[in-house]
Amino acid sequence: QVQLVESGGGSVQAGGSLRLSCAASGYSYSDYCMGWFRQAPGNEREGVAAINIAGSRTTYADSVKGRFTISRDNAKNTLYLQMNSLKPEDTAMYYCARLAISTWCTTTLSRNAYDYWGQGTQVTVSS
Repeated sequence: QVQLVESGGGSVQAGGSLRLSCAASGYSYSDYCMGWFRQAPGNEREGVAAINIAGSRTTYADSVKGRFTISRDNAKNTLYLQMNSLKPEDTAMYYCARLAISTWCTTTLSRNAYDYWGQGTQVTVSS
């Protein structure tokens, strides 16, 4: 079965960095676009970044452009999110997700386009 397992979250001070990882298994990882999402308490889950199969095309939410970088290693079935210059407003549970359709790869940040989700990893940024 499809499994997505995030890791790398933690607590950092504003201005710090974290690197999230998402290990995928149970399907052909290199056939699917992937994305990162986050959800803070009381807020809806929002798209943060998405990447195509080859890693050559990415999309970012305006709030993280220039600070976050999404990447993938298809040989290791792993998705990454490098987060720099973290701000308190980045505090949230972070989830990786698989795009629902393998034959149509798009770097959309719409959560409705994704079908499998990890359990999340908590990121807390203090001021």
